[in-house]
Amino acid sequence: MHFLQKNIDISQYSNFKTPARAEYFFELEDESHVERLKEIYDYAEEEWLKILIIGGGTNMLFAFDEYKWIVIKNSLWWWTYDKSTQTLESYSNEHIREIAQSLELDYGQNLWHRFIGLPGSIWWALFWNAWCFGLEIENNFLEVEALDLKSWEKKTLKKQDMNFSYRSSRLKEEDGQWFIIKIKFDLSKKIEKYHSDVDNIDFRENKQPKWNSCGSFFKNPNREQSAGALIEAVWLKWFQYWGAFFSEKHANFLMHEGAGKWQDLVYLIELAQKKVKEEFQLDLVNEVRIIRN
Repeated sequence: MHFLQKNIDISQYSNFKTPARAEYFFELEDESHVERLKEIYDYAEEEWLKILIIGGGTNMLFAFDEYKWIVIKNSLWWWTYDKSTQTLESYSNEHIREIAQSLELDYGQNLWHRFIGLPGSIWWALFWNAWCFGLEIENNFLEVEALDLKSWEKKTLKKQDMNFSYRSSRLKEEDGQWFIIKIKFDLSKKIEKYHSDVDNIDFRENKQPKWNSCGSFFKNPNREQSAGALIEAVWLKWFQYWGAFFSEKHANFLMHEGAGKWQDLVYLIELAQKKVKEEFQLDLVNEVRIIRN
């Protein structure tokens, strides 16, 4: 296909920045490009190729040197806010932290203050039902315009269609079925799971590490035991294996210093899971997606 690029470096599309290339690559830069998805999927079916759709890369580890299939990069950018109706509409790959900050600085709308500094796209936030100090993305959600990759119809999903739960949604349950185009939110009312006075900006700036990372790597097994505390308890905090290590600031932050490979990160992931299972009979389940060939 003439618009598919070949042998493209995609290292920068994961926050871990491990060396990675894609055999085929397409960047979807505006809404008109959505129409090309069916052509790409038809071609992939004919050639027996897999397809990986990526966004901002804040929740993804490339566990390969070369992806031998097709990578589609979602680069749909732009958002608008109507002060009179307090309605936000955003394309899917806008960064939620930048929207939250601009809403506060430019529009005096601080409803999403706790999302300032939160990594990831607005699509990622919806996919995972992003949760931050008592605030969940579902609370302000109105509707999403999405392309059904099975029927190739554009559909509008309302809140009652989304199956929201803790760190989950219909989009996650049916991963691979939907391509998200636009999302709309009603920011007229604050709805919280619980109230929090945590200074989230200070928390993210001073209590979380800054380096090549996708944030908290594992889910907390339960309310009483955090993944970070468990990793520290099995003496893996500060532990380094070649170019990968668990942060001294927050043990659940898996870091890559830039000189290592994806194998270093996978080794530490599996080591932490093994040690925590042996010591506490608990399973560490990753939040970050590990993409393999």
